[in-house]
Amino acid sequence: MLFGASTGLFAARLRQISQTPWMRETEAMDEPRPAASDRDMENAILDLLAKRAETATICPSEAARAVAGEDWRDQMDAARAAARRLEAAGVVEITQRGTAVDPATARGPIRIRRRPPDTDTR
Repeated sequence: MLFGASTGLFAARLRQISQTPWMRETEAMDEPRPAASDRDMENAILDLLAKRAETATICPSEAARAVAGEDWRDQMDAARAAARRLEAAGVVEITQRGTAVDPATARGPIRIRRRPPDTDTR
């Protein structure tokens, strides 16, 4: 198993991701991309984390880029909000300088990692 003992909610979300595509192609180059849905951004975060080592982190900008392409900067608030929702659900941790932080008080750059299996959820 790629991620060892980490299963449960994370594994359930990964199964859900495989059934719900979050990357959408626009029909014309001049047509603006639709705004990312909350689910699209959450799925992007979980998909990126699933492709990495168990202790690896991602930047919210990676999820924003995956969902919005060149317009990723407009989606940064949505990516950070999705990370906060996933943290509240006990699926991920938000970190700064390698240490888990309270997302309500975190200021500045953050990283997202899967919650270690031995960490209590809220």
